Amino acid sequence: MRKQCCLLGILFILGCATEKEMPTTAFFGGQIINPSSEFVTLYKYDQRIDSLPLDKENRFAKRYDSIRFGLFKMEHLPEKQMVIIEPGDSIWSRANMSDFNASLVFSGPGSGKNNFLMDTYLNISQERSFLSSKYVLNADAFGHIIDSLLQEKKAAWMKFSNQAQLTPLAQKITQAAYVYPYANRRERYALIRGKTALKKDSTYFNFRKFLNYGEHDLVYFEPYITYMMSYLSQEALEEGQLFVQEKNKTEFNIKRIQLIDDRISNPILRNILARTVAFEELLNFRNHLYHEKFLQFFIAVNTSPYYLNEILSLHASLIQMEPGQELPVVEMETNRGEIINSDEVFKGKRTVVYFWSQTQMNHFKRTQERVKQYKERFPNYRFVGVCIQPYNDLVRNYQTIMKIAPENQFALVNFERASSEWVITLLNKGIIINENGRILDGFGNFSSSTFIETLAKNNR
Repeated sequence: MRKQCCLLGILFILGCATEKEMPTTAFFGGQIINPSSEFVTLYKYDQRIDSLPLDKENRFAKRYDSIRFGLFKMEHLPEKQMVIIEPGDSIWSRANMSDFNASLVFSGPGSGKNNFLMDTYLNISQERSFLSSKYVLNADAFGHIIDSLLQEKKAAWMKFSNQAQLTPLAQKITQAAYVYPYANRRERYALIRGKTALKKDSTYFNFRKFLNYGEHDLVYFEPYITYMMSYLSQEALEEGQLFVQEKNKTEFNIKRIQLIDDRISNPILRNILARTVAFEELLNFRNHLYHEKFLQFFIAVNTSPYYLNEILSLHASLIQMEPGQELPVVEMETNRGEIINSDEVFKGKRTVVYFWSQTQMNHFKRTQERVKQYKERFPNYRFVGVCIQPYNDLVRNYQTIMKIAPENQFALVNFERASSEWVITLLNKGIIINENGRILDGFGNFSSSTFIETLAKNNR
């Protein structure tokens, strides 16, 4: 009896110790060098769960105990990156906005899996131009290159996984970080070359047998969704159709929606894929006459009220940006730090609005070169640059040194609202408005070789 009591006592002590060792909270913080915003925002399931303000040293920090841990998205406008946060983690991140992805590093318990994600992302990104140049090869040769790169990443992952003591979820995400990008390359090859080029190789799509088309843990993981979109595009093509000709057609996007309805049973994945197709369709401005028809199919498949509101809001914003409409009013900041409404700026002269970011100064320099060229050819236009982040002293000093006229430079006060109102999806966007503030072209491409034609067409 005494031995039993001792044994029970030992088990009780061990049980208490084990319970104490089970972490229930996680810490996440960091520092942003050359910040472009006042916050770091954390998203879970595409929903904002927290906005962490930067202090005087541009640091942010918070301990979490009441959220569902797993895969998150950290965002410091205009950049974002995925991060895994699990109970017991104490992660400190550091990034320089002059080159966000290349500089983002993590330290502390839980940092290893996130550094692996970043390293994998950067390594695969560096292969982009190399692999794009190999699409001219036959399917067998291209597949051999992909398999070689895949094995290289797999060896690195196995070494890391054996040392890092990953949770099952972290294992799945870090492995998917290289598996699905290479699977996507195979799908993209097939889309570009066409089914005719693959007729002699009936085994080309055998790699699909090793993939999961009903994932739950990866539904918010970008490489997985990117792959699924390429897969749906391939399956939507009929015999003799070429992707390059079909991809911009509303009927093609309706086919992809129907495939989602037929083949994807996971309700969350169905909604995310349908939402992604809807964005591609609506942001193809040439299809605006057929968007209403597409939305009928989207609404029939989507079951998320949040996504429905998001897509319908985008549709409404697109209508607001059509020729003849008044440019929606947003708050802007002058070079001197004054807050004004945009309608105070765009009156009295035909104006071209172009965009730039403090985190992409090379893009800004190229944009200024284009502005100079456009001005010489179209002197009756006023060219107004709009930074997507609020002003800071570094930008003001740069513009002074480069002798950029401050009266034609502004910054958005609230990028999230402005990007929704003006449908800003790319920095290359160019908006042309007349002297009364009405839109002549709401969806120009400022960096395109055809923008000169757009300017000439509206120079009447």
